[in-house]
Amino acid sequence: MASPEPLDPYLIPGTAVLRNLLGITTSDELSAAEADLSFARALQLVEEPVAATNDLTELQRIHFHLFQDVYDWAGQIRTIDVRKNIPGAEFFLPHGYIEHAAALCFAELAEDGHLAGLPRVEFVRKLAYHYEKINYIHPFREGNGRMQRIYWNRVALAAGWQLDWRTVHGEENHSAARAGSDQQDLGPLISMFDKIVTTPDASRTEDWADDEIRRLSIAPTDE
Repeated sequence: MASPEPLDPYLIPGTAVLRNLLGITTSDELSAAEADLSFARALQLVEEPVAATNDLTELQRIHFHLFQDVYDWAGQIRTIDVRKNIPGAEFFLPHGYIEHAAALCFAELAEDGHLAGLPRVEFVRKLAYHYEKINYIHPFREGNGRMQRIYWNRVALAAGWQLDWRTVHGEENHSAARAGSDQQDLGPLISMFDKIVTTPDASRTEDWADDEIRRLSIAPTDE
C-alpha cells in the first residue's frame, strides 16, 4: 500500500517493511511467515468462526484472528489513508470515515436480507455491489483481501451459496475491484462472481475449505 503521509507508522522506520511481532526486517521473509501463520489461524476459523454480527466488529474479529501472531495492530482500524502501490491507483476511503461508512454499508446489506433467498443471478449482482462497498472502505492497513474472502464466504453459505475462489487470481480481483470503485463499473466484479458462485456441495466442502484457506494464506498480495 502507498500512503499520502510522509511517515507511515505501520512501517519499520527507514524501511518499506511492515512493523511486526516477529522481528522480521525483509518483505519476503515477512510475507512467508505471515502466510504460514495466517493459514493456521484461518483453519481455526473454519472450525470456530467468529460471531456472525454482520458489522465492522465482525471484520475486526476476523482480521485480528488471522493476523494476531504477526501484527500488534491486528483487528485495528487503519489510521492513515492508503491506496494500491500501482500507477494511477485511487485512494481508498479516508480513514476518518471508516466507522460511519461501514455502519451505512452494513445497514444496506441488512436491508437486502444479507443476500438470503435470492436466485443466483440476483445473488451474484448483489454480492458484487456489496463487496465493492466494503472493499472501498478497506478498514485495515494490510490483510483486507483475506479478511473479506472469509467474511463473504460466510455470508454466501448462510444465504445458501458457496464461493469457490480457486479460479480467481489476484490481478483479476484487483482490477475488478478498481473498476467498481474508480469507475463505478460493477461489470468485472459481476463477471468474477459469476465464475465462483456455486451451490453448496456437502460431499466436497472439506476439500474446498482446505484449498480455499491455502489460497487465502499464500496470496498476501491480494490486499
